[in-house]
Amino acid sequence: EQVVGPSLGQESVQKGMWSMVFAFILVLIYMVFFYKKAGLVADVALIVNVFFLFGVLACLGSVLTLPGIAGIVLTLGMAVDSNVIIFERIKEELRSGKGLRPAIDAGYKNAYSAIIDGNVTTLITGIVLIILGTGPVHSFAVTLCIGILTSLFTSIFISRLIFTRMLDKEKEISFTTKLTENFLKDTHFDFIKFRKTAYIIALIMIVISVGSLAFKGLNLGIDFKGGRNYIVRFDQDVKVDQVREALSNVNVEGWETPEVKTYGPNGQVKITTKYKIDDNNPEVDSEIQGILYKGLNGLFSQSITADQFSSEDETIGVLSTQKVGATIASDVKRKSIWAIAVSLVLMFAYIAIRFRRWQYGLSALAALTHDTIIMLGMYSLFFNILPFTMEVDQAFIAAVLTIIGYSINATVVIFDRVRENTTLHPKATWRENINNAVNSTLTRSFNTSGSTFVVLLAIFFFGGDTIRGFIFSLLVGILAGTFSSVFLSSPIAYNLLKGHKQEKALAEAEEDGKKK
Repeated sequence: EQVVGPSLGQESVQKGMWSMVFAFILVLIYMVFFYKKAGLVADVALIVNVFFLFGVLACLGSVLTLPGIAGIVLTLGMAVDSNVIIFERIKEELRSGKGLRPAIDAGYKNAYSAIIDGNVTTLITGIVLIILGTGPVHSFAVTLCIGILTSLFTSIFISRLIFTRMLDKEKEISFTTKLTENFLKDTHFDFIKFRKTAYIIALIMIVISVGSLAFKGLNLGIDFKGGRNYIVRFDQDVKVDQVREALSNVNVEGWETPEVKTYGPNGQVKITTKYKIDDNNPEVDSEIQGILYKGLNGLFSQSITADQFSSEDETIGVLSTQKVGATIASDVKRKSIWAIAVSLVLMFAYIAIRFRRWQYGLSALAALTHDTIIMLGMYSLFFNILPFTMEVDQAFIAAVLTIIGYSINATVVIFDRVRENTTLHPKATWRENINNAVNSTLTRSFNTSGSTFVVLLAIFFFGGDTIRGFIFSLLVGILAGTFSSVFLSSPIAYNLLKGHKQEKALAEAEEDGKKK
């Protein structure tokens, strides 16, 4: 049960929407900066995508929630990703000496498998969440699934239509600017040689994360432990300790000092209590608000009435209430764990079947497990340090699943190139084919991560305090996901495919040949 006052709700909506608009404009600028005229084509496709997405959501009567915004962010990231994959393939075809029209045709054709595989794996997450998710997580899943379909349509169909029209009119089409023309071009970094260093970095981060989870734990929200939340706004700045002390002095049987945190501005706090959480009598809500009024009345500079504190005045006192019963909290926790576990298993199965090697599926699963542990660990490590609310609730679970979808998408693009390389160069070693695949997709990895990171940073700084903890988890996840897809998944696949034994056998054969 949740009630949000109009003043608090309006503030959250305004900050959230303005931050999204600003982030979207940044992405449009980013694409033009990197791809010039082709970037403008991608921007048109992105704008059409947003119209389609909001149009379908409005048609279905969907409620836009915080996790729903995460779904839109991931959709924008994946729409950009599809265009980046296509543009990078077109650039490769142009470098090989093809004309503009054949290069565009070949670029789209060669990009289809990576785009479809990446989107299908993320769609699996969305479908699992629609089935297992509740409330805001379900909203995230619906937004994500619709977004994937609209992104696929606009990035493949709309942009292709525009290019065809431009070619028919013999207009100049450029895919680079002078600043970005040679960015990450012809890199020859040995990712397989670097793998031991990458494993050590990942292990250190996992140890820190697991250590924090073991000793410090997570700041569970009432979604997972049950209880009541009250957002209370004062007419002056107050300290958390003042509020906690005022409420600890209330003499009511069974009342324990609640959890108090700053929530947004200095004059606003979130109060969490488990007092009579198993009692479903409607009068309990009024009783608790009476206890809060009794304890906190002295902290207002101007005396207010109980009615003003509870409901009469929309700008002061209790702005929102949230109640989750213990049974519901237990159910939400169980479904959230199942949602993550089932998503990971299904992705492993899809990749193993699609790429016809279980090693690809297992290495992707290992990378996703790394991302999940790092997100949980960093949330545990920083929840009492950073100056914003960092509760593990349904929105956080949506963030974890957003990153799983994002990371698997990046990993699949690399694996798709490895598969292509092994078909084109069957005599090359696993080391050569994997290194070539990761190096040739570096620009795509950088651009997709960069554009999504820019979106999240804009929302982090301009979206208001209530959304900051949620966006922080996504920022950590983007960094962890990019690291795992580039530096972990392919090297792990190399180990599982016994690439080192292949090299050893080739070296021994070469040595024997020299002796003969």
